[in-house]
Amino acid sequence: MLAVVLLVPLLGTVLGAACVFLLKGQIPQRQNKLLLGLASGVMVAASVWSLLIPAMEMSAPMGKLSFVPAAVGLALGMAFLLMLDELIPHLHLDSDHPEGLKANLRKSSMMFLAVTLHNLPEGMAVGVAYAGAVSGHGGISMAAALTLAIGIALQNFPEGAIVSMPLVGVGLSRRKAFAYGAVSGLVEPLGTVVTILLTRLLTPFLPYLLAFAAGAMFYVVVEELIPEGAAGEHSNLATVGFFAGFILMMVLDVTLGG
Repeated sequence: MLAVVLLVPLLGTVLGAACVFLLKGQIPQRQNKLLLGLASGVMVAASVWSLLIPAMEMSAPMGKLSFVPAAVGLALGMAFLLMLDELIPHLHLDSDHPEGLKANLRKSSMMFLAVTLHNLPEGMAVGVAYAGAVSGHGGISMAAALTLAIGIALQNFPEGAIVSMPLVGVGLSRRKAFAYGAVSGLVEPLGTVVTILLTRLLTPFLPYLLAFAAGAMFYVVVEELIPEGAAGEHSNLATVGFFAGFILMMVLDVTLGG
């Protein structure tokens, strides 16, 4: 089961990156907006149903203070991604202004780092959910961990395409653009494994770790996906995509998560 949880999200990224061989030029703006919204909706729903709600359910013995682990973990996850955002040199799509520490890197490398930074919290989320299922604490089932992995894979598909296609536009060959997009997804299984190892050592803090992963994913959605979807024309398609992604992940979690 661990191999499936590790490989399913990566497969979504690889298949999305492979779109460079099927599509010519950039992804049309309308489809791009819709895909950005879809990825946002899936990540928010996954954060709520698969991470925050289980974190609060685990903390039920705390009574009226059961919100504390979820609130603290959410804030720490956001702060962690904010720190990485400030330190790691990267360049967002459709931007000419690098962020993070100054570094003499090519534009394609900076875009690659931006995507890698984006993928890290998704790997953490899958890892902590899997560790929770293995530990038997808080009622997280293996089916719920697998459902989260499937949800992440679904949003990784459009993400892989959104990332790889612009790399062709900055001078990379289609093969190199595909390789960059596929390799960027490797941070997810790595993040999953590291999180599993840490969670096994810190089982009493599992509610905090679940919320931490949720906070990191929320940061990516609010900092990157929503602004990119809302910029320019056809922002309403990003909104439609958000609701479609949210509903899809909600249905998957309720029907498959057990």
